[in-house]
Amino acid sequence: MQDVKELRTAAHDIDPIYIKRWSPRSFLDKEVSEDVLRGIFEAARWAPSAANIQPWRFVIARTEKDRNRFYTFINDGNVAWCEKAPVLTAVISKTDAEFTGGNNPSHAFDTGAAWGYLALEAARKGLSTHAMGGFDKQKAKEVLGIPENYAVHAIVAIGYQGDKASLLEQFQEREIPSDRNATDAFLSEGLFQEKL
Repeated sequence: MQDVKELRTAAHDIDPIYIKRWSPRSFLDKEVSEDVLRGIFEAARWAPSAANIQPWRFVIARTEKDRNRFYTFINDGNVAWCEKAPVLTAVISKTDAEFTGGNNPSHAFDTGAAWGYLALEAARKGLSTHAMGGFDKQKAKEVLGIPENYAVHAIVAIGYQGDKASLLEQFQEREIPSDRNATDAFLSEGLFQEKL
């Protein structure tokens, strides 16, 4: 496996974990211990949250039966690689809040922060995560018994990175850490400017 540092370089001083974290598709057939798995969700627990509502919810699948249930709503192209991941999780948010008397406008924003914390802690613990949007959201809600006032944002494969040679040929070429746009491409000062 190619070293991430050969493919990614930060332009400014940041912790190396941000460069180390990427989204491989190849996973080892190796169980993630309960302690390690709970640790990455502990990190998600401490994400920032507007009014401390903490709208994030996660449904995990670790058994063959539960993973097979997830495969019924994940697109075939994603099942082709994620079926080797020992853990799948649905990233969900509660769209309303009791004390506001209605809608929680920051449910997706806060849940995205929780997912980010989870992904960074997973990388710190030597795990890989790969989030996918290629799935049927309505079917996921039905299959997992998710109420109407919750939104499903992503399905995440979690496990230890495997060798890209174990992937189907169509995925092997893409099994490298991607670069990112420079900060000047997305940062405006004073007024918005579209630069991309």
